[in-house]
Amino acid sequence: MGGRRALRSLLGMTWTEHPTILRARRSSAAANTLARAIEHFRQHRTGRNAALVAHYGFLSVFPLMLAFTTILGLLLQNYPRLQERIIDSAFGRIPIIGQQVQTAPEALTGNWVVLIIGLLLALWAGMRAFNMLQSALDDVAEVALDDRRNLLHTRIRSLLGIGLVGGAQIGAAVLTGFVGVTGLAVVHKVLLSLGAVALNTAVIAATYRWLCVDPLPWRRVAPGAVVAGVLFAGLQLVGTTVVGRAIANASPVYGTFASVIGLITWLSLHSMVALLGAELNRVLPAQRYNAS
Repeated sequence: MGGRRALRSLLGMTWTEHPTILRARRSSAAANTLARAIEHFRQHRTGRNAALVAHYGFLSVFPLMLAFTTILGLLLQNYPRLQERIIDSAFGRIPIIGQQVQTAPEALTGNWVVLIIGLLLALWAGMRAFNMLQSALDDVAEVALDDRRNLLHTRIRSLLGIGLVGGAQIGAAVLTGFVGVTGLAVVHKVLLSLGAVALNTAVIAATYRWLCVDPLPWRRVAPGAVVAGVLFAGLQLVGTTVVGRAIANASPVYGTFASVIGLITWLSLHSMVALLGAELNRVLPAQRYNAS
Protein backbone atom coordinates (compact mmCIF):
# COMPACT_ATOMS: atom_id res chain seq x y z
CA MET A 1 0.00 0.00 0.00
CA GLY A 2 2.82 2.34 0.92
CA GLY A 3 4.59 1.49 -2.35
CA ARG A 4 1.54 2.45 -4.40
CA ARG A 5 1.21 5.75 -2.54
CA ALA A 6 4.89 6.48 -3.19
CA LEU A 7 4.47 5.62 -6.87
CA ARG A 8 1.48 7.95 -7.23
CA SER A 9 3.43 10.69 -5.51
CA LEU A 10 6.37 10.15 -7.84
CA LEU A 11 4.18 10.18 -10.96
CA GLY A 12 2.53 13.43 -9.86
CA MET A 13 5.88 15.08 -9.19
CA THR A 14 7.38 17.49 -11.72
CA TRP A 15 10.91 16.67 -12.83
CA THR A 16 12.23 19.81 -11.11
CA GLU A 17 11.12 18.35 -7.75
CA HIS A 18 12.92 15.03 -8.20
CA PRO A 19 15.33 14.44 -5.28
CA THR A 20 18.36 14.29 -7.58
CA ILE A 21 17.41 17.55 -9.30
CA LEU A 22 16.65 19.20 -5.96
CA ARG A 23 20.11 18.30 -4.64
CA ALA A 24 21.69 19.96 -7.69
CA ARG A 25 19.45 23.01 -7.29
CA ARG A 26 20.37 23.36 -3.62
CA SER A 27 24.09 23.12 -4.33
CA SER A 28 24.28 25.30 -7.45
CA ALA A 29 22.63 28.64 -8.19
CA ALA A 30 23.19 28.12 -11.93
CA ALA A 31 21.45 24.71 -11.87
CA ASN A 32 18.51 26.14 -9.92
CA THR A 33 18.20 29.07 -12.35
CA LEU A 34 18.25 26.73 -15.34
CA ALA A 35 15.62 24.46 -13.78
CA ARG A 36 13.39 27.44 -12.97
CA ALA A 37 13.70 28.81 -16.51
CA ILE A 38 12.77 25.46 -18.07
CA GLU A 39 9.86 25.00 -15.65
CA HIS A 40 8.56 28.50 -16.41
CA PHE A 41 8.91 27.73 -20.13
CA ARG A 42 6.42 24.89 -19.61
CA GLN A 43 4.09 26.79 -17.29
CA HIS A 44 3.87 29.85 -19.55
CA ARG A 45 3.34 27.70 -22.70
CA THR A 46 6.22 29.57 -24.26
CA GLY A 47 6.79 26.90 -26.91
CA ARG A 48 3.22 27.30 -28.18
CA ASN A 49 3.50 31.09 -28.15
CA ALA A 50 6.79 30.97 -30.08
CA ALA A 51 5.17 28.72 -32.69
CA LEU A 52 2.28 31.18 -33.14
CA VAL A 53 4.64 34.13 -33.53
CA ALA A 54 6.60 32.19 -36.17
CA HIS A 55 3.35 31.13 -37.89
CA TYR A 56 2.11 34.68 -38.42
CA GLY A 57 5.61 35.83 -39.34
CA PHE A 58 5.69 33.11 -41.98
CA LEU A 59 2.29 34.20 -43.34
CA SER A 60 3.56 37.75 -43.77
CA VAL A 61 6.41 36.62 -46.04
CA PHE A 62 4.27 35.56 -48.99
CA PRO A 63 2.33 38.84 -49.32
CA LEU A 64 5.70 40.60 -49.10
CA MET A 65 6.97 38.37 -51.91
CA LEU A 66 3.85 39.28 -53.89
CA ALA A 67 4.50 42.99 -53.36
CA PHE A 68 8.19 42.53 -54.18
CA THR A 69 7.34 40.72 -57.41
CA THR A 70 4.98 43.52 -58.40
CA ILE A 71 7.61 46.19 -57.73
CA LEU A 72 10.14 44.14 -59.67
CA GLY A 73 7.71 43.89 -62.57
CA LEU A 74 7.26 47.67 -62.63
CA LEU A 75 11.04 48.17 -62.67
CA LEU A 76 11.59 45.61 -65.42
CA GLN A 77 8.93 47.22 -67.61
CA ASN A 78 10.12 50.80 -67.36
CA TYR A 79 13.90 50.42 -67.06
CA PRO A 80 15.45 48.05 -69.64
CA ARG A 81 19.01 48.69 -68.45
CA LEU A 82 18.08 47.85 -64.88
CA GLN A 83 16.50 44.64 -66.19
CA GLU A 84 19.89 43.46 -67.47
CA ARG A 85 21.56 44.24 -64.16
CA ILE A 86 18.89 42.44 -62.15
CA ILE A 87 19.13 39.33 -64.31
CA ASP A 88 22.87 39.15 -63.70
CA SER A 89 22.64 39.94 -59.97
CA ALA A 90 21.71 37.93 -56.89
CA PHE A 91 18.02 38.38 -57.70
CA GLY A 92 18.40 35.58 -60.21
CA ARG A 93 19.00 33.12 -57.36
CA ILE A 94 15.81 33.90 -55.41
CA PRO A 95 13.54 30.81 -55.46
CA ILE A 96 10.53 31.00 -57.81
CA ILE A 97 11.08 34.70 -58.66
CA GLY A 98 14.69 34.15 -59.68
CA GLN A 99 13.77 31.46 -62.18
CA GLN A 100 11.18 33.75 -63.76
CA VAL A 101 13.68 36.62 -63.93
CA GLN A 102 16.26 34.43 -65.63
CA THR A 103 13.97 32.78 -68.18
CA ALA A 104 11.21 35.28 -69.01
CA PRO A 105 11.62 38.64 -67.26
CA GLU A 106 9.05 40.23 -69.58
CA ALA A 107 6.36 38.03 -68.00
CA LEU A 108 6.68 39.87 -64.70
CA THR A 109 4.19 42.72 -64.87
CA GLY A 110 3.49 45.37 -62.29
CA ASN A 111 -0.02 45.95 -60.95
CA TRP A 112 -0.75 48.62 -58.38
CA VAL A 113 -3.85 46.84 -57.06
CA VAL A 114 -1.84 43.67 -56.43
CA LEU A 115 0.89 45.72 -54.79
CA ILE A 116 -1.56 47.35 -52.36
CA ILE A 117 -3.23 44.01 -51.56
CA GLY A 118 0.15 42.39 -50.93
CA LEU A 119 1.28 45.16 -48.60
CA LEU A 120 -2.01 45.14 -46.68
CA LEU A 121 -1.90 41.36 -46.21
CA ALA A 122 1.74 41.56 -45.09
CA LEU A 123 0.82 44.31 -42.63
CA TRP A 124 -2.09 42.26 -41.25
CA ALA A 125 0.05 39.14 -40.73
CA GLY A 126 2.91 41.18 -39.27
CA MET A 127 0.55 42.85 -36.79
CA ARG A 128 -0.82 39.45 -35.77
CA ALA A 129 2.73 38.26 -35.12
CA PHE A 130 3.51 41.25 -32.90
CA ASN A 131 0.15 40.99 -31.14
CA MET A 132 1.07 37.40 -30.32
CA LEU A 133 4.53 38.48 -29.20
CA GLN A 134 3.02 41.00 -26.76
CA SER A 135 0.72 38.30 -25.40
CA ALA A 136 3.66 35.89 -25.05
CA LEU A 137 5.76 38.43 -23.14
CA ASP A 138 2.79 39.14 -20.85
CA ASP A 139 2.49 35.38 -20.25
CA VAL A 140 6.16 35.26 -19.30
CA ALA A 141 5.62 38.16 -16.88
CA GLU A 142 2.44 36.46 -15.58
CA VAL A 143 0.32 39.54 -16.22
CA ALA A 144 -3.37 39.01 -15.46
CA LEU A 145 -5.67 39.15 -18.51
CA ASP A 146 -7.63 42.10 -17.12
CA ASP A 147 -4.41 44.09 -16.69
CA ARG A 148 -3.24 43.75 -20.29
CA ARG A 149 -3.47 46.40 -23.00
CA ASN A 150 -6.68 46.92 -24.95
CA LEU A 151 -6.97 46.14 -28.67
CA LEU A 152 -6.15 49.68 -29.82
CA HIS A 153 -2.99 50.06 -27.74
CA THR A 154 -1.86 46.56 -28.69
CA ARG A 155 -2.16 47.25 -32.41
CA ILE A 156 -0.47 50.65 -32.21
CA ARG A 157 2.52 49.07 -30.48
CA SER A 158 2.50 46.26 -33.03
CA LEU A 159 2.70 48.77 -35.90
CA LEU A 160 5.62 50.58 -34.33
CA GLY A 161 7.23 47.25 -33.45
CA ILE A 162 7.08 46.14 -37.09
CA GLY A 163 9.04 49.22 -38.11
CA LEU A 164 11.59 48.95 -35.30
CA VAL A 165 12.26 45.22 -35.29
CA GLY A 166 11.85 44.83 -39.06
CA GLY A 167 14.33 47.61 -39.78
CA ALA A 168 16.79 46.26 -37.23
CA GLN A 169 16.57 42.74 -38.65
CA ILE A 170 17.28 44.05 -42.15
CA GLY A 171 20.25 46.01 -40.83
CA ALA A 172 21.61 43.05 -38.88
CA ALA A 173 21.12 40.74 -41.87
CA VAL A 174 23.08 43.17 -44.07
CA LEU A 175 25.92 43.27 -41.53
CA THR A 176 26.07 39.49 -41.19
CA GLY A 177 25.80 39.17 -44.97
CA PHE A 178 28.99 41.21 -45.33
CA VAL A 179 30.65 38.87 -42.83
CA GLY A 180 30.17 36.03 -45.31
CA VAL A 181 32.04 37.92 -48.06
CA THR A 182 35.38 36.19 -48.54
CA GLY A 183 37.29 39.30 -49.54
CA LEU A 184 36.93 41.07 -46.21
CA ALA A 185 39.72 41.10 -43.65
CA VAL A 186 39.22 39.13 -40.43
CA VAL A 187 39.17 42.27 -38.29
CA HIS A 188 36.41 43.74 -40.45
CA LYS A 189 34.35 40.57 -40.14
CA VAL A 190 34.75 40.64 -36.37
CA LEU A 191 33.68 44.29 -36.19
CA LEU A 192 30.66 43.64 -38.42
CA SER A 193 29.67 40.65 -36.29
CA LEU A 194 29.95 42.72 -33.11
CA GLY A 195 27.87 45.44 -34.75
CA ALA A 196 25.14 42.91 -35.59
CA VAL A 197 25.19 41.58 -32.01
CA ALA A 198 24.97 45.11 -30.57
CA LEU A 199 22.08 46.04 -32.88
CA ASN A 200 20.17 42.84 -32.07
CA THR A 201 20.78 43.22 -28.34
CA ALA A 202 19.54 46.82 -28.28
CA VAL A 203 16.38 46.02 -30.23
CA ILE A 204 15.56 42.91 -28.17
CA ALA A 205 16.07 44.81 -24.91
CA ALA A 206 13.75 47.56 -26.18
CA THR A 207 11.22 44.90 -27.21
CA TYR A 208 11.25 43.37 -23.72
CA ARG A 209 10.76 46.80 -22.19
CA TRP A 210 8.25 48.21 -24.64
CA LEU A 211 5.95 45.33 -25.59
CA CYS A 212 5.36 43.93 -22.12
CA VAL A 213 2.79 45.49 -19.79
CA ASP A 214 5.04 44.79 -16.77
CA PRO A 215 8.54 45.63 -18.03
CA LEU A 216 11.72 45.00 -16.07
CA PRO A 217 14.38 47.71 -15.61
CA TRP A 218 17.09 47.97 -18.29
CA ARG A 219 19.66 46.22 -16.12
CA ARG A 220 17.28 43.29 -15.62
CA VAL A 221 16.48 42.85 -19.33
CA ALA A 222 20.15 43.10 -20.35
CA PRO A 223 21.17 39.43 -19.68
CA GLY A 224 18.41 37.88 -21.77
CA ALA A 225 18.85 40.52 -24.48
CA VAL A 226 22.60 39.84 -24.75
CA VAL A 227 22.07 36.07 -24.97
CA ALA A 228 19.31 36.46 -27.57
CA GLY A 229 21.34 39.08 -29.49
CA VAL A 230 24.33 36.76 -29.84
CA LEU A 231 22.11 33.85 -30.92
CA PHE A 232 20.24 36.09 -33.37
CA ALA A 233 23.51 37.13 -35.01
CA GLY A 234 24.52 33.48 -35.29
CA LEU A 235 21.20 32.54 -36.89
CA GLN A 236 21.47 35.42 -39.35
CA LEU A 237 25.02 34.45 -40.27
CA VAL A 238 23.98 30.87 -40.94
CA GLY A 239 20.91 32.01 -42.86
CA THR A 240 22.83 34.36 -45.15
CA THR A 241 25.75 32.04 -45.87
CA VAL A 242 25.15 28.31 -45.56
CA VAL A 243 21.44 28.33 -46.41
CA GLY A 244 21.84 30.89 -49.18
CA ARG A 245 24.58 28.91 -50.90
CA ALA A 246 22.68 25.64 -50.56
CA ILE A 247 19.55 27.13 -52.14
CA ALA A 248 21.57 28.81 -54.89
CA ASN A 249 23.09 25.47 -55.92
CA ALA A 250 19.82 23.54 -55.74
CA SER A 251 17.36 22.91 -58.55
CA PRO A 252 14.35 25.27 -58.79
CA VAL A 253 11.94 22.72 -57.29
CA TYR A 254 14.17 21.61 -54.43
CA GLY A 255 15.32 25.19 -53.91
CA THR A 256 11.69 26.24 -53.34
CA PHE A 257 11.09 23.45 -50.82
CA ALA A 258 14.37 24.28 -49.09
CA SER A 259 13.39 27.95 -48.91
CA VAL A 260 10.04 27.21 -47.26
CA ILE A 261 11.50 24.74 -44.75
CA GLY A 262 14.46 26.98 -44.02
CA LEU A 263 12.28 30.07 -43.57
CA ILE A 264 9.83 28.52 -41.10
CA THR A 265 12.72 26.99 -39.17
CA TRP A 266 14.57 30.32 -39.12
CA LEU A 267 11.50 32.20 -37.88
CA SER A 268 10.72 29.53 -35.26
CA LEU A 269 14.24 29.67 -33.87
CA HIS A 270 14.16 33.47 -33.70
CA SER A 271 10.85 33.56 -31.82
CA MET A 272 11.98 30.76 -29.49
CA VAL A 273 15.28 32.50 -28.70
CA ALA A 274 13.55 35.83 -28.02
CA LEU A 275 11.06 34.29 -25.59
CA LEU A 276 13.72 32.18 -23.88
CA GLY A 277 15.67 35.37 -23.25
CA ALA A 278 12.56 36.86 -21.64
CA GLU A 279 12.17 33.75 -19.47
CA LEU A 280 15.82 34.01 -18.42
CA ASN A 281 15.35 37.60 -17.29
CA ARG A 282 12.43 36.63 -15.06
CA VAL A 283 14.42 33.99 -13.09
CA LEU A 284 17.51 36.14 -12.54
CA PRO A 285 19.41 36.94 -10.38
CA ALA A 286 20.64 33.37 -9.92
CA GLN A 287 20.19 31.87 -6.48
CA ARG A 288 20.16 28.42 -4.92
CA TYR A 289 16.95 26.50 -4.31
CA ASN A 290 15.07 27.43 -1.17
CA ALA A 291 11.91 25.48 -0.35
CA SER A 292 10.50 28.38 1.62
